[in-house]
Amino acid sequence: MTLSVGPLTAGTGRKVRGTVPVDLGPVTADLPVTLVGGARPGPRVVLTGGVHGGEFAGVDAAARLAGLLTPEEVRGQVVLCPVANPPAVYQGRLGTSPLDGVNINRVFPGDPDGGPTERLAAWLFAHLLPGADAYADLHSGGIDETLSDFVGYRLTGDAALDATARGMAHAVGYPDVILGTDATGGNSHAAAARQGIPAILIETGQLGDRDPATVQTLLDGLFRLLRHLGTLDPVPDDTAPPPATREWVWAASVTSPATGLWYPETDRGGDVAEGQSLGRLVDPADGREHKVTAPATGRLFYGMHGLTVATGAELAAIATPYTAAIPHGPLDPPDPHNPEVQ
Repeated sequence: MTLSVGPLTAGTGRKVRGTVPVDLGPVTADLPVTLVGGARPGPRVVLTGGVHGGEFAGVDAAARLAGLLTPEEVRGQVVLCPVANPPAVYQGRLGTSPLDGVNINRVFPGDPDGGPTERLAAWLFAHLLPGADAYADLHSGGIDETLSDFVGYRLTGDAALDATARGMAHAVGYPDVILGTDATGGNSHAAAARQGIPAILIETGQLGDRDPATVQTLLDGLFRLLRHLGTLDPVPDDTAPPPATREWVWAASVTSPATGLWYPETDRGGDVAEGQSLGRLVDPADGREHKVTAPATGRLFYGMHGLTVATGAELAAIATPYTAAIPHGPLDPPDPHNPEVQ
């Protein structure tokens, strides 16, 4: 089957790399896209990186994977877009777009008649996702964010869809998987799940890390995912028992009550108890301090590392171990890439 995105077309046994222009209204964004038409039948897998600026591991890994995959080894089709949000990646280097101040990972599947970011989200879902059998969106801790690696997916109530997404999340091989107990909200993987596409979020690295070892960690996970999906042939290591994986649900998001200077007292990956001090917020004008405490007991997966924070900036995100006894969690998991209150 021929695979086409914009002016790019890849038939069976072909690989095509290029740029696809996307009309955002006031400007045109040029998206790098690689299409791999496998020599053998199989699933269609879509991978995106660079949805947010300042998150380099996903961009690097997706670009490297685009160069590594060959049609001869691929079963089915692979669509890679290493920089899905060029304005944020190249201009703002933040979670929000400099074109309109919108976090694209809050507006999926977008609006073709909306603002620039909503148009971009709509284009991605209209041109990259159709026909997908699996979707993975690659993120990491941004320039001022500490983060523990994890994979996320959403429960939809569709048993088969949820089982496929869960299998994908565990196949990446990271120790921690955080699930959302429903598929509401504008996150990419939630919107894809609502359209019946098994989808996961992969978070790798922190503080804008572009270290080769961090990128290799993500690449290894992507190869495990592609082998799990049947896109690539298995390797001997795939017969080994899978690593132990812990499942979590989001328990709390901690936002800054005021503008000021943030001095954290806890680090990502640490366990915290409800009421425990997470850090101090200091008013630079008069030196007054505000103590910020944990609203729930659990594991700290995200923390703000930047010194200067605005009112509503997310300072920390806490998850708790998942059990079937937890009927409902937050409708939208804390988003470390959104400087606004959830």
